[in-house]
Amino acid sequence: MYDREPVILKRACEAVMIPAGTHVVIPEGTEVNVAQSLGGSFTVYVDGNLLRIAGKDADALGLEASEGPKLPDNPTDADVEKLVWEQLKTCYDPEIPINIVDLGLVYECKLADTEDGKKRVGVKMTLTAPGCGMGGILVQDVKEKLEVIPVIKEADVELVFDPPWSREMMSEEAKLQTGMYY
Repeated sequence: MYDREPVILKRACEAVMIPAGTHVVIPEGTEVNVAQSLGGSFTVYVDGNLLRIAGKDADALGLEASEGPKLPDNPTDADVEKLVWEQLKTCYDPEIPINIVDLGLVYECKLADTEDGKKRVGVKMTLTAPGCGMGGILVQDVKEKLEVIPVIKEADVELVFDPPWSREMMSEEAKLQTGMYY
């Protein structure tokens, strides 16, 4: 997960500044330090700045992109729901190395059938802080990770702030990891 050895970017790639959410391009040949590589994306330090590189750009770091999710043949609704939750657990807060499910950011996840026999998934989620510039990035990450599931036609991800997030919403494991278990 943590690699303190510097990596030289093999090609220019897009990144998002954390926590502002500003999109930038990191030039080829730039030295970066990978701080987090969870859920298929990478959080890197560049010249004192924290940035998020999408998994599709893993090759710029000299790494391979992770494989997509797999369902059994003729999946049941339970199979699909289980995979949806597994995919949600691959979405990580870029500043905190804990997935959004264990952080308690996912308030609702509902599956519905579509006319063509596929599924639509609706997700209501929040952020640890309402003003976080990474909100749109996290919403897009959730949408993309759910829409790669073969039977999901559409993912509708809504950012909500009621009820407000609090640390009590975190899983026991997440509280232990962050030192907030008291």
